[in-house]
Amino acid sequence: MSKKVLVTGGSGYIGSHTLVDLIENGYEVISVDNNARSTIGMLEGVEKITGQKIKNYKVDLCNFEETRAIFEENPAIAGVIHFAAYKAVGESVEQPLLYFHNNMQSLIHVMQCIEEFKIPNFVFSSSCTVYGNPDAIPVTEETPRKQAESPYGLTKQMGEQMIEAFAAANKDLSAILLRYFNPAGAHASALIGELPIDRPQNLTPVITQTAIGKIEKLTVFGNDYTTRDGSCIRDMIHVCDLAHAHTLALNYLIQGKHQNNCEVFNIGSGDGITVLECIHAFEATTGVKLNYVIGPRRPGDVIAIYANNDKAKKVLGWSPQHDINDIMSSAWKWEQYIQDLPTHLHLPNKRLN
Repeated sequence: MSKKVLVTGGSGYIGSHTLVDLIENGYEVISVDNNARSTIGMLEGVEKITGQKIKNYKVDLCNFEETRAIFEENPAIAGVIHFAAYKAVGESVEQPLLYFHNNMQSLIHVMQCIEEFKIPNFVFSSSCTVYGNPDAIPVTEETPRKQAESPYGLTKQMGEQMIEAFAAANKDLSAILLRYFNPAGAHASALIGELPIDRPQNLTPVITQTAIGKIEKLTVFGNDYTTRDGSCIRDMIHVCDLAHAHTLALNYLIQGKHQNNCEVFNIGSGDGITVLECIHAFEATTGVKLNYVIGPRRPGDVIAIYANNDKAKKVLGWSPQHDINDIMSSAWKWEQYIQDLPTHLHLPNKRLN
């Protein structure tokens, strides 16, 4: 059977790490990324790590004709892993139509091509935001999808429902929805990592950019929540662990082990950590003190959420291999690596000592 995999959003944070993991596990990869929220330099990092040239199409998936041409030019694709989407919670609150158009239109076009070209396996990049503010934690795959706290979360809920309906109508298609929690950290080589094009909205790059001086001070959005230290609780999962979950999910589908043609898995560490605890972990791991202040709550933030990951462990054979200290130390090495590099250019040959 073909081991050719199409990865949308391949120049992105999770996409680039997944390309590495797929290649290391014997897959042939094809990347699609229009670099609206990423840099082609990430693919150069992938190539340095793996020693393989990455075939990439600079295509906007909202353009159906260009999207279809990729599938037409690459027969015998075994599966599609779909990452391509806008993902900033705060931005989605400010510009909901941008998120509805980009995230849903691109998904529709990918599914149209999957149907036309009879691609048998599909892995979707979903999110714990589909749970909204859950009534109980940790959340399992059976936890109800409550009202989304942001338009971004709503696009993930709608995306899941669209894929469920699509899979129900296409019995030859097998799909997996991976609901992941808070990806963080970077590859051990420090050649790829999280690279926000503008001011970051995710916690870890805000921490590292504050530490290195790109951001004057870090704001903790609220310390009056009903949590152990008043700050929000998150489930931080190392990006390399998350990337490997996609390879295992694809293996599971290709090997025909799935019981249903659309299944759901939580991919998280299984432990909740507060925002303030993340800050303290960074300081303890790196020896760098952070300039942070307590600010008001931020619209769209979920109070507390972390995963029950038992299903992924039992069914996919997946388990996280990195802890919060690994996350913070690898993220800090990556931040030091890129400090002098313009994000719109290719990343040159530069390594940490």
